[in-house]
Amino acid sequence: MSTGEKRYDPQDTTLKFVKRKDDITGDDDPDTLRAEMSCGHAVDPNSLTGWCRSLLDQGQYTFSCPALKDGSTESCGKLWSYQEVRRLAVLTDKEQQTFEEKVASLAAAKYCEFKTCPGCKTYVERSDLANLNVRCTICTAKKAKAYEFCWQCMNEWKGLGPRSDRCDNEGCANEQLKALQNCPLISLPGTNIKNCPSMRACPTCGNVVEHKLTGCKNIICNRCKVEFCFACLELTPVCLAAKKGSWFSLCAKDIAPRQTSIPVWNRAN
Repeated sequence: MSTGEKRYDPQDTTLKFVKRKDDITGDDDPDTLRAEMSCGHAVDPNSLTGWCRSLLDQGQYTFSCPALKDGSTESCGKLWSYQEVRRLAVLTDKEQQTFEEKVASLAAAKYCEFKTCPGCKTYVERSDLANLNVRCTICTAKKAKAYEFCWQCMNEWKGLGPRSDRCDNEGCANEQLKALQNCPLISLPGTNIKNCPSMRACPTCGNVVEHKLTGCKNIICNRCKVEFCFACLELTPVCLAAKKGSWFSLCAKDIAPRQTSIPVWNRAN
């Protein structure tokens, strides 16, 4: 296969092709063959590629089926294996390499609660996401006294702890919260929703994400994998239950204002 050719092979006997409508786009051209995925839904390789690209743009490295369950507003959500996606994706060799590099990079960043200790420069994990006061065990052992630093400003801790907002070092501030409060307002693609903040903190885990102006108003958080509406900040099933069929339209609720705090993720729940 030459470098410029597409990887999708309609003669691949490991793929099952069916004459059914595309369960992602709804296209029902009878002359178009579509692949039946492991979840049972049928997709055109082009629509699958577009969906997977949009997930990568949102920071996702796993690929789940967006098709709606029969008679429901809830998406299928079943994971497609990377091998399955790779066989079907319409990509050149160069695009395939870029695709795989991005997947690997995002996968490596799955658990992002690691930072370099400002004292010993070793990696430290923060177990309590609601506490900025973090103790380094290596520095504590070396100094024979407790060594704590601020997860936010990355200086040695000053003041009382634990705290979730800031330490007493001058200039210690939450840059993500500043970004939420000062980000541009946008119109969400494919909707009548205007003047929506372009950045949101995930209502489940607090991960700050920016809308890439692709796909719809519902996005999947690249950290906790929960899907939510970028406009009203409700979880997608809640938003859709309040106003059925509102993937690309106005929500039942008004646009949520700029967030003034960042939710803390309780990974035990």
